[in-house]
Amino acid sequence: MAAQSTLRYPGHPAQILLDQRARYLRNRWKGTPKAARLVATVILALSIISGTYGTRKWLKKNAEDKVQGRRLLRKNSGIRGKDGSRTIFVPYRSSTAKVVIHPTKPTTWDAHRRLFLNPPRAARLKDGTMASQVPPPNTKPGLNIAFLHQFLSLLSIMIPHWNSKESGLLLSQGGFLLLRTYLSLVVTRLDGEIVRDLVAGNGRGFLWGIIKWCGIGGFASYTNAAIKFLQSKVSIAFRTRLTRYIHDLYLNDNLNYYKVLNLDGGIGQGIDQFVCNDLTLFTASAASLYSSIGKPFVDLCVFNYQLFRSLGPLALTGLMVNYIVTATALRRLSPPFGKLKAIEGRREGDFRGLHARLIANAEEIAFYGGAEMEKIFLDAGFRDLKSWMEGIYRLKIRYNMLEDFVLKYSWSAFGYLITSLPVFLPAWGGLAGSPEPALPTSSSSPEASNPQHARMQAFITNKRLMLSLADAGARMMYSLKDLAELAGYTSRVYTLISTLHRVHASAYAAPRHTHPELFSLADVHGTLQRGYDGIRLENTPLIAPAPMSQLPGTQLTDPLTFALLPGAHTLISGPNGSGKSSIARLLAGLWPIYRGLVSRPARIGAEGIMFLPQRAYLSIGTLRDQVIYPHSEPDMHDAGRSDGDLRRVLEAVRLGYLVEREGGWDERKEWRDVLSGGEKQRMGFARAVYHAPRFLVVDEGTSAVSSDVEGHLYETVKSGGTTLCVVSTRASLKRYCDWNLTLGVEEAEEGGREGSYGGSDEDEGDMLPGWTFKRIGTEEERGSVEREVQMLRERLGKVEGWRRRKEEIERELGKVWVEGEAELPPPAYLEPEKGASGDLTPGS
Repeated sequence: MAAQSTLRYPGHPAQILLDQRARYLRNRWKGTPKAARLVATVILALSIISGTYGTRKWLKKNAEDKVQGRRLLRKNSGIRGKDGSRTIFVPYRSSTAKVVIHPTKPTTWDAHRRLFLNPPRAARLKDGTMASQVPPPNTKPGLNIAFLHQFLSLLSIMIPHWNSKESGLLLSQGGFLLLRTYLSLVVTRLDGEIVRDLVAGNGRGFLWGIIKWCGIGGFASYTNAAIKFLQSKVSIAFRTRLTRYIHDLYLNDNLNYYKVLNLDGGIGQGIDQFVCNDLTLFTASAASLYSSIGKPFVDLCVFNYQLFRSLGPLALTGLMVNYIVTATALRRLSPPFGKLKAIEGRREGDFRGLHARLIANAEEIAFYGGAEMEKIFLDAGFRDLKSWMEGIYRLKIRYNMLEDFVLKYSWSAFGYLITSLPVFLPAWGGLAGSPEPALPTSSSSPEASNPQHARMQAFITNKRLMLSLADAGARMMYSLKDLAELAGYTSRVYTLISTLHRVHASAYAAPRHTHPELFSLADVHGTLQRGYDGIRLENTPLIAPAPMSQLPGTQLTDPLTFALLPGAHTLISGPNGSGKSSIARLLAGLWPIYRGLVSRPARIGAEGIMFLPQRAYLSIGTLRDQVIYPHSEPDMHDAGRSDGDLRRVLEAVRLGYLVEREGGWDERKEWRDVLSGGEKQRMGFARAVYHAPRFLVVDEGTSAVSSDVEGHLYETVKSGGTTLCVVSTRASLKRYCDWNLTLGVEEAEEGGREGSYGGSDEDEGDMLPGWTFKRIGTEEERGSVEREVQMLRERLGKVEGWRRRKEEIERELGKVWVEGEAELPPPAYLEPEKGASGDLTPGS
């Protein structure tokens, strides 16, 4: 009987390590001087106290933020900082999350303007014909220097500095990509060990390999999921940066959102396609670029090094030649996917614009019964888009056939040839003919020393390396197509931002060695003065601008010179097309001031100037938001206003019943469909009463309101100290005004053209219409009215002569003459319509 061993297991390894570290620390503490111990104790105590105080302060602030977030979330509001930032609270699980939005600084726009408006000459993004448009229309998206400059310019927006959130996400993703490469090497080695143990019949080693395989597989699955998650986070972060940048550049006090559509014309009417679709595709493609190129590149370097150690320099040389030949062939045979994607995006935008146009004008189209015609437009737009996409798919089929054959089958066959070098050509395979594998195993079993088993393990390992290498190379080659598509998306987004920069900076110029066209966007020399207590125009012509910088605008009237001081209520009248609404657009800054000076108050709203268009705009939000627009609820509270004040405002414009009818101030509806035309225009006057501006410009703002309510609205606004400037064709509005600016005066009243300040043409027939600016109710005005009545009477007296002349012309036109013969008689069906004299009547 064997004696029982008296040896005891000393304990768990973790416990042993912990005891060793504790003994080490005790010995170090005993050897430390007392002064050092005292200082360390004080520092530790202060750290604990400060940490406890900081944690308590953080918890208290976090609780206050949650309470404030729930309150502001219910009110759909936020907090504005002194630096222009805005703090909003959004729902997050069972609480709220605070989001701080910082606006783009003007200095950032100035720094980026060079990238988007003055690219380097090597990028070839400027030409001599369209100096103000970057990139020029003839620029083809593709893998070239222009694409590199465009992408780097956008990258400076997406990653503004090295310590940004996006940099951290990319760094984390890069760490996981390296980890996945390392796991691929571990799996490759483990695959060879499992096959070796299987061939050798080593069951214990085989089962242990399976266990390690499952463990590594779980960790690799987590790594792959983390890479995909980080890629989606990078895409969202890129899109957030670009969207906020575009919104800040698009929606600002310079009114770029109006000018980019109505003046510039560089991107057409489909800016929503750029922001909503093209921007999403670009950020997703840019985020995937990091993993689709970075990870295969690292794999190529690591796997090539391992194969070089295992198969020798001949195999590495063959692999390099294979990469170069394959990349060159696919690059030359690849269709221009960048250009095709850019055109596809433009046609997608056109088709989307047709639907948006139908939605915006659904009521008018329904009144006209134009469903069939709109269906024709939509079908034609979709047919163009469909034919273009089918053409792209046909090109992709041919290219994918070639790509799959080369990357999957040709590379696999080449890989078998490379891995067979140590078997058939042992002198050429490996480093100096060494039979040892590059990836040593950790097993010390007898099977590992068997030459056949070792050769099997080396072959399986090399084969696995070749498969991984082929996969990495295939992804690199596939990325060429992805890069070409990314070039198309990059060109679209770059065009959008460069257009916004051009509009923001008014960077319009004539082509080189030429002079700008008269009254084009490159020929703007007027001035808009903000801060004047009144409305003033000095030698300012009314010019309807033409889109793009090269086309001249249309001058509507002679230069205007007049001034409106507080209390001088003015009516701007004239025929259609005379430029009445143009004055409002000049004052608002929508149209450029080509010549002269335009002066107006500095602010828009309270104590400034306000505009009421004919089509009242109703925003998204509550009933309260409709009254205080463009203010938000925090702005209303900062101004010391309450819901009671808003009710009095609605009662002043006879809309007090809306609060009860619609369900209260916090009711949210699609207000443009709820309110009638008259209620919409009265809501505009409610905003004017709420903001109480010094000057109110009303452009046909009461066309849908009855005459009695119209008078009440104007008198209510005037009683609040607001000076009216009414644009209308109705002479009945003179009773609410003191002055009348009449545009489109064709003839002078006393031998001259009053209000004309130097027409550009000397010929009287080519001179532009004039204008008059007179006080209402004077003797001169009454005399001009009488003269106008007399002129109309004289014209009415000539009506009978014009009618007789018309009948004579119609009789002459009704006759048919034959060459060499007399006049043909009228046809038989006109015989009953002959008059007594035998001639055809005018009705014939």
